[in-house]
Amino acid sequence: MIPRISLILVFLVAAVSRAGGQDTWYGPGYQTIIMKNPASAGSDGEGKLRLSYMNFYPGNSFNLHSVYLSYDTYAEALHGGIGVTLSNDYLGGILNDMRGGLSYAYFLQAGRDFYINAGLSASVCHRSFRFGGAILPDQIDPTGVVAYPSAELLVNTGRAFFDIGTGFIFIAGRFTGGFSLNHLAQPYLSESESPEERIDRKLFVHLSADLEINERKGFVLQPMAFAELQGDYLVAGAGMAAGTRYLKINAVVNAGNNGNIDLQTGFYISTGRLDIGYNYLFNVSARNTFMPFSLLHQTGVSFRLGNVKKSYNIKTINYPEL
Repeated sequence: MIPRISLILVFLVAAVSRAGGQDTWYGPGYQTIIMKNPASAGSDGEGKLRLSYMNFYPGNSFNLHSVYLSYDTYAEALHGGIGVTLSNDYLGGILNDMRGGLSYAYFLQAGRDFYINAGLSASVCHRSFRFGGAILPDQIDPTGVVAYPSAELLVNTGRAFFDIGTGFIFIAGRFTGGFSLNHLAQPYLSESESPEERIDRKLFVHLSADLEINERKGFVLQPMAFAELQGDYLVAGAGMAAGTRYLKINAVVNAGNNGNIDLQTGFYISTGRLDIGYNYLFNVSARNTFMPFSLLHQTGVSFRLGNVKKSYNIKTINYPEL
């Protein structure tokens, strides 16, 4: 039995993990909200550091992992929020995408209880390759043994490119909605700059609410809905987080136009300054019979690093803890 996955299998799995688009899809949660919508930078008010680790298709030896890190805070001198993001997508031991970006959001009070955040982001991504452990089909003899060198010439030249995005968020009372458009520059993923290697623009729309059910016990419901469109691929979903200020559980159902229906469940524990969460995304129904049951494990932590001064005229957002 071949000890490593062939290069073709790795690329097929990598394509599936990118949900039919050209970005790694981190699930329907809000842990990566700064990357998804730059208008969310600083919307928590206080400085917040988020860290997430994602393992795609666990238990299948596909070696698909992502790490996401962000920090954002409100900046009074800038009349808005600023944020920095860093992500690393390690796909099959061959593809590695490292992305770093900066976001700025301008906060505007448009009415007594109506606020608008307008954001911009700029990022740099570097895609690199490692073919040392790759096994190509022509290296495998009929008995399944890797017997001879490949005739394929693989170029491991990396590529760095610049990208920009924009977004808006609207806050009215306990309700929040927004949309963003990323990859405005539509950069190319490879030096060949072929049309299929150009990143499609991605539209992201999200809605949520923070509904207090029992003020004395601090019990809240946080319904949410979202949709993402990139190229020909569309995914949308809805769900809810529920619980107290110390513990919340969540469930989100999402479906794509590829015929897949997925369910995410998870929980978040909060100590005030520190939040710890875990989400599990699994497939409920798929058009493709080869789709694994387990799609994504996500573990996340976030730290609150400061307080919002009472003099700040801003509207903070309590995002659903998903």
